[in-house]
Amino acid sequence: MNLGTILLIAIGGAFAFEGVLWAIFPNGVRKTYSDAFSQMDDKALHISGLISVALGVGMIALGAKLVG
Repeated sequence: MNLGTILLIAIGGAFAFEGVLWAIFPNGVRKTYSDAFSQMDDKALHISGLISVALGVGMIALGAKLVG
């Protein structure tokens, strides 16, 4: 399995998980997002986004290394 395959699986899994939540609990997800994001300023959103990207890339790199 190469890095491209792992990346596709990871991104596909993220989309699928997010889609399942929206499909089953649309009002709950909307309320949760609205509540969470209204309490955060732009700097906190930027930092949390960068942390998410770093964790995601790290996990993908680790998976690629473990697969070979």
